[in-house]
Amino acid sequence: MKIVIAGAGIGGLTLALMLHQRGIQCELFESVRELKPLGVGINLLPHAGREMHELGLLETLMQHGVQTSALHYYNQFGQSIWQEPRGLAAGYPVPQLSIHRGELQLLLAQAVRERLGDACLHTGQSFESFTQDTQGVTVKFRNRDSGELNEVRADLLIGADGIHSSLRAFLHPNTNELVFSGRMLWRAVTEADPYLDGKTMFMAGHQDQKFVCYPISEPLRKQGRSLINWIAELRVPNGALPATDWNRQVDASVFEQPFQSWRWDWIDIPEIIRGAQAIYEFPLVDKNPLPRWSFDRVALLGDAAHPMYPIGSNGSAQAILDARYLADNLARLGDARHEKLVLALKDYEAERLPLTAGIVLRNRLNGPEQVMQLAHERAPDGFAHIHDVIPETELQEISGRYKRIAGFDPARVAGSSVTVAKAGA
Repeated sequence: MKIVIAGAGIGGLTLALMLHQRGIQCELFESVRELKPLGVGINLLPHAGREMHELGLLETLMQHGVQTSALHYYNQFGQSIWQEPRGLAAGYPVPQLSIHRGELQLLLAQAVRERLGDACLHTGQSFESFTQDTQGVTVKFRNRDSGELNEVRADLLIGADGIHSSLRAFLHPNTNELVFSGRMLWRAVTEADPYLDGKTMFMAGHQDQKFVCYPISEPLRKQGRSLINWIAELRVPNGALPATDWNRQVDASVFEQPFQSWRWDWIDIPEIIRGAQAIYEFPLVDKNPLPRWSFDRVALLGDAAHPMYPIGSNGSAQAILDARYLADNLARLGDARHEKLVLALKDYEAERLPLTAGIVLRNRLNGPEQVMQLAHERAPDGFAHIHDVIPETELQEISGRYKRIAGFDPARVAGSSVTVAKAGA
C-alpha cells in the first residue's frame, strides 16, 4: 500500500508518522518551497498529547512547550468567571502543552525526515488534479519553481492541505466558501515577565471583544521570563469579510484602543500588546461542514475537511485524531484491494465527520467560552460574585460538555495506559 498526502502541516505530518509506525508507505507533497517556523502559539490538549506520546515525541515537545497548569475565564473588568486545572494538574495522564505552531511543525517534519527519509517529503509542489481507477489514483502536482507537472501514482490520496485546501476545492467547488464570523483576530507573541504561575492560559471579555493569553516557551520560562502568545479579538463594524491579505502585519493602533482599560493587578494587557515585535491580522472564519470527505480512493483530513474557529483549543487536536483513526483503519486492512480501501475511507468519514461537524457548529456558539458571554449578558456591568450570575453547576456542565464533545473528557483520556513523567513541571 502506498499513500500520497497533500500537505505537510500538523495533520499531514502526523498522519505520515502514524502510517510509517504501522508499516504503511507514504509520501508528502507540500506547496510551500521551504518549511519555516511560521505562525504563533497553539495548544495540544491531552488527547492530542497522548497521540504524540504514542509516536515517541511527547518528551521532545515538553522540552519546548509550556505545560499548561490552568485555564481561567474573566469578564472585561478582570473579574473571575471560571477557573479549572488543566493537563497533569487536572489528573490527565499527559500534559496540555502550549507551544509555537511553527516549532511544532518543524519538530514533526524533522521526525518525518529521520524516520521516513528525506526523499518522502517534497516541498514546492502544489496540488493540481487527480484521476482514479480501480487500480489506484494518479495525482498531479505542479513544481512551483519550474512550472512542470509531476505525476505520482498511489493507492490513496489524502488531502491535508489546510483551510485553503486545493484538494477540497477540487472535490467541492460549490461548497468551499469561507464563513466569516464578523470578528477579526490580531495575533502576536510578546516576551515579558510571567503572570500568575507562568503556566496559566486565560481568556477575558466576551464574543465581541476578547483577549486570549498563554505562555509558549519552556526554555524561556526556566530563565524566569515568558514568551506570551496572545490574541485580541473585536467585532468589525460592517460584518463583511475584509478583502485583505491573510496573515498581514499591522500596527497595534488598528485595534488597541478598546483594551486600554484592561489593566489588572496581575497583568497589564495594553503593555502586552505594545511589547509585540510583530502583530498579524486574521479574520475569524470557518467553513460549513461537508456532506462527505471521501471519494473512492481520495479523502480529506484536518483543516481541509473541517476548518473551525480557534475556540476550545481544538483545531490541531482534531487533525491529529483524524490521522490516528485513519491510520488505524488502514493498518487493519491486510492488503490494498480496492473494495477494502474504499470501505476504510468510508468508515473513517462515518466516524470523524459528524464528530468534527459538531465541534465546528458548537464553536460558532463559543464552545466553552460561552461562560464569558453568559456573564456579559447577565451582568454587563460586572458582578459581586459569579455564582449570583451563573450557578456553579451550570459552569461545570458547560466545561464538561465541551470536553465530552471534543473527546478530551478526563475519564476518556485516563482510560489510556499512558503515563508521562512531569518533566519540566
